[in-house]
Amino acid sequence: MATNAPASRPAGSPRVLVVGAGPVGLTAAHELARRGLAVRLVDGAAGPAPTSRAVAVHPRTLETFDQMGVVDGVLARGRRNQAFTMFARGRRLVRLEADYRSMPTRYPFTVIVGQTETEEVLRDAVARLGVSVEWGVRLTSLEQDRDTVRTRLEHADGTTEEYEVPWLVGCDGGHSTVRKQLGLPLLGESSETWALADAAVSLDLPPDTIYWAHTGSQAMMMVPYQREGYWRLLDTAPAGRDETPAEAARRFSEKLSTGLGRPVEVGEPDWTSVFTFQQRMVPRMHDGRCFVAGDAAHVHSPASGQGMNTGIQEAYNLGWKLAMAAHGQAGPELLATYGEERVPIGKKLLGSVRKATFLVQFKAAMAGVGLPVAFTFVRNVGPLRRKIQRKVLGGMSGLLLSYPESSLTTADPLIPVPAGTRAAAAAARHPDDPGAEALRAELRDPRWSLVWAAGGPDAAGRVAAAAAAVHGAWLSVRTVHTGGGTGPGPLADPEGLLTASLGLAPGGWLLIRPDGYVASGGAELTRDALAKALAPLGPGAVLPDVIREAVAAVREGTAPVRVLDRPSSASPELRDTVEASARVLEGHR
Repeated sequence: MATNAPASRPAGSPRVLVVGAGPVGLTAAHELARRGLAVRLVDGAAGPAPTSRAVAVHPRTLETFDQMGVVDGVLARGRRNQAFTMFARGRRLVRLEADYRSMPTRYPFTVIVGQTETEEVLRDAVARLGVSVEWGVRLTSLEQDRDTVRTRLEHADGTTEEYEVPWLVGCDGGHSTVRKQLGLPLLGESSETWALADAAVSLDLPPDTIYWAHTGSQAMMMVPYQREGYWRLLDTAPAGRDETPAEAARRFSEKLSTGLGRPVEVGEPDWTSVFTFQQRMVPRMHDGRCFVAGDAAHVHSPASGQGMNTGIQEAYNLGWKLAMAAHGQAGPELLATYGEERVPIGKKLLGSVRKATFLVQFKAAMAGVGLPVAFTFVRNVGPLRRKIQRKVLGGMSGLLLSYPESSLTTADPLIPVPAGTRAAAAAARHPDDPGAEALRAELRDPRWSLVWAAGGPDAAGRVAAAAAAVHGAWLSVRTVHTGGGTGPGPLADPEGLLTASLGLAPGGWLLIRPDGYVASGGAELTRDALAKALAPLGPGAVLPDVIREAVAAVREGTAPVRVLDRPSSASPELRDTVEASARVLEGHR
């Protein structure tokens, strides 16, 4: 059953040091803490950042925040955006509406909210789990061996501390000390110099869309905050010298008035930042007992608002895997899938962001003439416009991300939902249905979920009962029923809409990862099918002979079922020995 309460942390709980208390580090700390790990969260800054780089929380991240139990706080602080409107030299070219019909979600919009406010929501969430940020504590060095990571921490008063911990997660930004200490190269190229600003803007356009305005030679973007009349501005051709706030306001006003074709008055910015962004990433994200995520692993243009969202997804991907390994519930095979799954996504992201950067700045000499012609065609050809909407806005949403090639994905030709895809899509097809709401609640459970449909062969019910008995610490077993059938963890589906959305016939099943992606499934739940699906977690997670005995015990109603996970002779902190080779650890199969 779903729960957002922290797992109990007995004395000797595995410990993790998370370096960096931005949105990525906070997400990692949250997911580790709610799975019972003792988390220490440090950040070299004196306190929370007063300004925001990221302002967009996309649909897949909203789904993730829902599963974490924090989405309501983010929604309350932001403005929902579902459109992208383009102007050139005073002429409106096209308005692209968000089209998520082919990728159902409960959150068919992007929330425009300052990173500072997102971090505030996450800080409150980790505090409820007993984790507080230690500000002014900077990691200066680290070394590791087979069992331990040894770090040196420097406090704000200049004192130093030697701190040993079994695991370390580096979320310390683009200048990451963790990445440098691990010797992970940041490969790629330098790119353009852009400017960001937050300012009051007066104009006669509704704040229900992101605006892109091309002057004929340069481009700007405007993103509406929830605060009335307040906008994030992005300038792809900033001034080549230092400006006063008044000078910046005049320059922004002139450019936007030319691009939008109407008077625009920009107030003096509260904050500006001129920066040269880079397009770089690390070749691997895991080194022994240390991991990197977010800007510590990749840096790129802010053109499509992907940086923070991608980092949050990485931390969410890593959190449950590291927790299982630290608790001795899985082996190094599971940790290897972090880099296996996320490095290719990082590479793909750099490619898509490079294209987005080109389109946002659009320096072509004929832009003023060519853009109106091109977008008149797009605007008037409905199927083409809808295709662009789905591709551009859908790609930014994160909803198309999947793991079909992951080692954790065991495809079956009879699986009712494509392996590697989001289970949340099924919960979104009929959002007001009780069964869909029950699945949404189940996805908040920090464990794996085995969802099966009652009414099939008796053997399927026995396997489900045995799995619940022997794997309950990390596997939630739910029996979907429309009024008949019995099994562990009843999940009512009175209208049968959830069963239909999941494509489950009686006895059919799905295995859902803790991050909400479908790992496996089939037409009939059997001992062998479940053993195959769980095998990628390592030998400690699947022992077919014990499963057989468990099924027999449930069938006969005899002695209690033995726990499937054999106890380790090692201490809890050291159960994962990280003995896999570097090749295996990077997920090369």
